[in-house]
Amino acid sequence: MSVNKNQVINSTSTRADMLAHMGSLQQAAYVRPIEYQEGRAHGLKAIEVKNGPLRFVSMADRALDICQFEYRGENLVLRRTITSGENLTFLSKPGLNGRNQFDTNGLEAQRSIMGGLFFTCGFENICAPYATPEGGKYPAGSFPMHGRIRTTPAEHVSSDAHWTAEGDYVLEVSGEMREAELFGENLVMRRKITSVYGQPSITVEDEVTNESFRDEPLMWMYHCNFGWPLLTEGAEVVIPSRKATPRDETTAADATPWNEIQAPEVNRPESVYLHELAADENGRSFAAVVNHKLGLGVVIDFDANLFPYFMEWKSMGAGDYVVGLEPSNSSVHGRGWHEQRGDLHTIAPQASERKSLTFTVIEGEAAIDGLIARRDALLG
Repeated sequence: MSVNKNQVINSTSTRADMLAHMGSLQQAAYVRPIEYQEGRAHGLKAIEVKNGPLRFVSMADRALDICQFEYRGENLVLRRTITSGENLTFLSKPGLNGRNQFDTNGLEAQRSIMGGLFFTCGFENICAPYATPEGGKYPAGSFPMHGRIRTTPAEHVSSDAHWTAEGDYVLEVSGEMREAELFGENLVMRRKITSVYGQPSITVEDEVTNESFRDEPLMWMYHCNFGWPLLTEGAEVVIPSRKATPRDETTAADATPWNEIQAPEVNRPESVYLHELAADENGRSFAAVVNHKLGLGVVIDFDANLFPYFMEWKSMGAGDYVVGLEPSNSSVHGRGWHEQRGDLHTIAPQASERKSLTFTVIEGEAAIDGLIARRDALLG
């Protein structure tokens, strides 16, 4: 059947075009609150967003982190028809979780780390659990794996869908998370997630303010996770990496190149790499996972000046098959490593820091080739 391109509703369509073809814009794009009803996710409040080609879910009860991220496409305007959508993220064995008693109890956190497009790590700790002793340079305490902010419920949650003067239909989710303790820290993160109808991308903008009256540690990492079907044998990690350093002896013994994805293997240990990234003249860099067979990829764009550390978590184990891309202001070696070096990042009283990421789905070999050319250009 031939298609008259003048009849296609896409990202360049005007407001009048869209309204002429639809009874409600919710046929194509919406922002709506939802609540899960069973299992470990029972009672979890979230916001579902559809912008045309993308559908994603931001968890109001878990820092507004994004648990689901699907690329459905608009079948009439894509070179390759996608009829059922492609899930591009990883969901771990515990599945979708609400808040649980084991969320912030040392390594028990692994029972509630479920993956998703990203979860926010920090702010007192990232990576392995750690206890800071009394009497040292930094505030004492016991800090769970990947910190507490990822399980902090949002306040002042807001969602909106509206037209701009420029003719864009913008979908937004925002809220505030507070990590605080009596006689301890008082860190507030304000988050806004923005997407535009018809565009295969979302932008996450965060601001953290220290509302206490002392310097506070601020370890801050985005744990971005990609799984099947994007992640399959032959997929590729694309990073403008000048140097990749293994985290440990297990990783150093991994003979597979860090950028190559192999088939799942039973009981295969994880490998973790610390990358030194190349960036452009404005400090911009990126990281991506691409699947040449599907002709799909997901690209994370960010300001490398704000993320002096970048880690790749490569887990090829059967049942735990995932690649994590992790822009961070702190090392995977964790809080204790920084304390020993005396360079644990801190934020002054009443000060604020801002970070942002943009996630973009690319499609087609031309787009993937362009991404690889961008990497090569940054590497010189």
